[in-house]
Amino acid sequence: MNAGKFRAAAATTMVLALAGCQMAGEPPMRNRPMTPPPMQQSGFEGDWVSTDGVALSRFTSGRFETLATDTGNKLAEGSYTQLNPTTVSISVTSLIRQTTTQVNCAMVTQTQLNCTSSAGQQFSLIRRSAGTA
Repeated sequence: MNAGKFRAAAATTMVLALAGCQMAGEPPMRNRPMTPPPMQQSGFEGDWVSTDGVALSRFTSGRFETLATDTGNKLAEGSYTQLNPTTVSISVTSLIRQTTTQVNCAMVTQTQLNCTSSAGQQFSLIRRSAGTA
């Protein structure tokens, strides 16, 4: 085989190999059910406990509530807005005092929020594990 024929055969082999790679992907989406992408939750979603263990704060789809851990009574409610991936702003209405306060919380780790109220009070919340009652 001369050099010209060899180069032509090598080029043809290379083209076929690349075409095979292009065709080896996932088959076209025919007759497959359309499934929506999984809904992503906010990093703040879920249950957070005060460091003294007295209250449980729950973040759910923009709604906020705080419950007494001993009785389950609702102490406060409100709404929250995620300002960026690590900061949330909460409008909290105390059901006991009938007052509304603005609170900003920073997620310092995946399991801890450091919060400051508009009055300057500081507190932390710890993420409650899924298996914790």
